[in-house]
Amino acid sequence: MHVPDGFFDAPTSVATGLIAAGAVGFSLRRANREIRETGPALAGLTAAFVFAVQMVNFPVGAGTSGHLLGGALAAALVGPWTAVLVMSTVLLVQGLLFADGGLTALGTNITLMGLITVLVGYILIRVVLRVLPRRAGSVVPAATLGALVSVPVAALAFTGLYAIGGAVDIPIGKLATAMVGWHILVGIGEAVITAAVLSAVVATRPDLVYAARHLHQDLILVDADGNTSTVSPDRPIAAKPAGRSLGVGIALTLMVAGGLSLFASAHPDGLEFVGAKLGFESAAKGSAVASSPLADYGVSGIGNSQVSGALAGIIGVLVTIVVGLAIAKLASLRAGKAS
Repeated sequence: MHVPDGFFDAPTSVATGLIAAGAVGFSLRRANREIRETGPALAGLTAAFVFAVQMVNFPVGAGTSGHLLGGALAAALVGPWTAVLVMSTVLLVQGLLFADGGLTALGTNITLMGLITVLVGYILIRVVLRVLPRRAGSVVPAATLGALVSVPVAALAFTGLYAIGGAVDIPIGKLATAMVGWHILVGIGEAVITAAVLSAVVATRPDLVYAARHLHQDLILVDADGNTSTVSPDRPIAAKPAGRSLGVGIALTLMVAGGLSLFASAHPDGLEFVGAKLGFESAAKGSAVASSPLADYGVSGIGNSQVSGALAGIIGVLVTIVVGLAIAKLASLRAGKAS
C-alpha cells in the first residue's frame, strides 16, 4: 500500500508529513528502553527483514496481490516505539533508493504503514495478552490478530485521507468498500506471515521477542501453614547474547530478498488495483528518484532480470540494516542526553 505522489493534494501531504515527523521524533525519545533490552542490532535486523519480506508480493485473487506491511510483527519483536522507527527506516530506504512510494507521499506512507499499523497491532497484542495465559507462546495468536486487523484499518485510514484531500473526485463509499474489502484479504496473508515468523522466533529465542519478554508465569508461594499466594514478577526476562541468532537472521533475510523475492506475484497490489478500478490511478506521478540505479528493485546496467532483482534485494537489505542500526543508536544517544 505504498502511496505514490499525486494521490493527495499538498495540504494533506504536508499534514501527514507533520504527523509522521512528530511520530518519529516522539519514538526517538521513547524507544531507548526497548532498544536497551536487546540492543540496536535487533532493530536493524527487523527493519531489514520487513524490507525483504515486503518484496514478496503474494496473490490474493482476481488479479490482485498483497505484501506484508509488518507493523504488528515489528511491534511484537522490538516494541512499539522502536517499531515506528523500523517501519520509517524501511519506507525511507524504499522511497529514496527504489522509487517505491512517492517522496512527497513519504509522510503519508509513514503515517499509514509505519504508525497506524504499529499502534493498532500493538494495542491489540496488549489487549489479547490480558486474556491469554501469561506465556511466551501467547504472543503468536495476539500478534496474528493484530496483524490481521491492522491492514484494513490502514486501508480505512487511507480512505479517510482521500476524502479530505484526494486528487480525483470519486465516491468515497465505493473507495472504502473496495479498499477495506481487498485489504482484509491482504490482512489474512499478513496474519499468516506474522504467525509463522513469531512462532519460529518464540520457539527458539523468546527472549528476543519484546512482547514475550514481559510475560511471566505467576509464582505460587506456599507458606509453612499451607497458605498460598500468587506473585507476578515485574522484571522482564533477561535477553541473552544474540550474536549467532542475528547472524542466522541476516542470512535468512538475504535469502528472502535475493531469492524468494524473485517468485513474487506480478499482479498489482490492493491500492493499485482499486485505483485502476475507480479511476484515480491516473493521478499518480512518477517519483523524483525514478531514475535511481535501483528503481523498481532492479540494478540498472544488468541485463538479466533475475540477477538484477536479486542483487537489488541484497543491496536493499544491507542498506536497511545500516540505516536501521544508525537510527536505533541515535535513539539511544538522544535518550542518554535527555537524561
